[in-house]
Amino acid sequence: MTSRDEAATADASPSGSSGGRDALSRLRSDIVSSVFEPEMRLKFAEMTKRYDVGVGTLREALSQLSSEGFVTVEAGKGFRVAPVSAEELVEITDHFIALEKRAVREAIAHGGEDWETHIVAVHHRLSLIEGLPWEARMERHSEWVERHREFHHALVAACPGRWLLRLRSMMFDQLDRYRFVTKKAPEGLGRKKFEEHRLLMLATLERDADKASDLIEAHIRDTSDRALAML
Repeated sequence: MTSRDEAATADASPSGSSGGRDALSRLRSDIVSSVFEPEMRLKFAEMTKRYDVGVGTLREALSQLSSEGFVTVEAGKGFRVAPVSAEELVEITDHFIALEKRAVREAIAHGGEDWETHIVAVHHRLSLIEGLPWEARMERHSEWVERHREFHHALVAACPGRWLLRLRSMMFDQLDRYRFVTKKAPEGLGRKKFEEHRLLMLATLERDADKASDLIEAHIRDTSDRALAML
């Protein structure tokens, strides 16, 4: 294979090059955060420029996202962002809660001091934004999204089940897509979630698996219920 052939092969696969993986990650993030809204048509000409990749890489990324449920494809019509629905949100919520509760129990059973220290650190980073007035927090919303993800991942990071964590991560992304429906909710919601995150951290560090599991379910269902009311 010539060097040109190798380059073309790398460009054609998101898993085969750092550029492809980056495009896949960025596109997934843009769909989750509603940069591309539900049912929006995804145009190759615009997206190859946005992500600075070739058509082959972009097509592979879209195919991967189709398998993950973020994108739909119709013969002769191309790719679109997957629609949202109340029925789907209910199903996603139930699956994610089951996975998250199992993962946090496993993490509590196996986590060590480094795991505990990391939870405290990422919660502190999250609280720096969640403690801000609502307007200031919304100005840093993209940072909050990343820190919120880091915090929830830290809670379950000591779980030894690799497949459990992979499935949990996939469902987190799906639920996060719906969570953006509530991002402009009244200030009271932000204060409420700030306290819920603190209690989640404390229950996990206390190794109280039952309490942490119950708090996680209540935390997730509250957000999903608010999103359901706004759909």
